[in-house]
Amino acid sequence: MKKILVLHTGGTISMSENDHGAVQPNVVNPLYSTIESLSSIASVIVDDFVNIPSPHMTPPLMLQLAEQLKERAEKEQFDGVVVTHGTDTLEETAYFLDLQLDWQKPVVFTGAMRSSNEYGSDGPHNLITAVRTAASDEAKGKGVLVVFNDEIHTAKNVTKTHASNIATFKSPQYGPIGIITKRGVHFHHTPLEFDSLPVDKLTKNVALLKVYTGMDEQIIEAIAPHIDGLVIEAFGQGNIPPNLTASLEQLINKGVPVILVSRSVSGIVQDVYDYPGGGRALKKLGVIFTNGLSGQKARLKLLVALEMTSDQEKLQKLFLT
Repeated sequence: MKKILVLHTGGTISMSENDHGAVQPNVVNPLYSTIESLSSIASVIVDDFVNIPSPHMTPPLMLQLAEQLKERAEKEQFDGVVVTHGTDTLEETAYFLDLQLDWQKPVVFTGAMRSSNEYGSDGPHNLITAVRTAASDEAKGKGVLVVFNDEIHTAKNVTKTHASNIATFKSPQYGPIGIITKRGVHFHHTPLEFDSLPVDKLTKNVALLKVYTGMDEQIIEAIAPHIDGLVIEAFGQGNIPPNLTASLEQLINKGVPVILVSRSVSGIVQDVYDYPGGGRALKKLGVIFTNGLSGQKARLKLLVALEMTSDQEKLQKLFLT
């Protein structure tokens, strides 16, 4: 029987709704009542890493989580990992660990949209399917995965698409790579490329800004003295209001990398449009283009990458994978 480490971090999956309809954290994680039902699937070890709402998650905590998993992997023999997490930032923590853990063994994130005592609570089912996935031989070597609502997604591509629906996690660009049924865990896609950027510290400050019509340079100028990197969520294929370009050029000339992503849920940024603020003009300024990452994940990748290099060309290569 496979040995699976289940590591809890909190979130709705570990909360309950009170008589007034407010969802709050529990002192004792209600998922413990589900653990016993997993005995026919795997030998489960439980670790309460933290018990926080997911908006309280931070990159330093993500790094601690990655370090704890690495330490335990050296000391213990387990076949896979399941991390329970709040859904608001689940995709970010999962992607951060995907950058940190160059493992063959499965690492699976899951959570819930409904707390433990709400009708139709999805937490126990998601936990069971996540453990089944982590115990699957087919899950090996596929990077960090997110299991939700009987679908398997890669940490790199998955995102939360609905504020309250239990089918919230989707991969708009590529779709899920597998499904879980009563008969088994089935993969129909396999990722071909992986990023591995392990670090032992996080010392940089990276900001994320979404562009909007009529946006001026004041926001960029206000944060410029305080950041080591900037991610811009641009229109469409990578275009911005023209009056932002001078501020971005100043940042780049000071050695602060500017990363460009699209605020669209699918597609990639490209140097197509040749006008002030257009993608081709931004490319000439030295803005770094990405290959389909969301803004929040590009920020985490830059946060990690800056611990390794600030070289413009090296960063561009990292963000094109």
